[in-house]
Amino acid sequence: MYADKTIRCRDCGMDFVFSAGEQEFYASKGLVNEPQRCQSCRAIAKQNRALGIAGGGGNGNGGQREMHAAVCAECGGQALVPFLPRNDRPVYCSNCFDKVRARA
Repeated sequence: MYADKTIRCRDCGMDFVFSAGEQEFYASKGLVNEPQRCQSCRAIAKQNRALGIAGGGGNGNGGQREMHAAVCAECGGQALVPFLPRNDRPVYCSNCFDKVRARA
């Protein structure tokens, strides 16, 4: 009845698979909307909510920065950065950023 579906994450722009099993789980819980974020971005959004960090413009967030998920251009791991990543510049996780900066 369900088939895997590829969705583009609204936060990081990466494609992720909304599996048939996940779709079945969503339906069993009465959820009608598909996820709009990949698993990493969902975790970050959940963490930001728990910390009281507002999304979407940062109004009234007490000066705290909203963190964005990205894929490290060096190691391919997850990177959390305080800016919205663009496709025209590489983004590094904190470990790789230190290495790249030391080489420069």
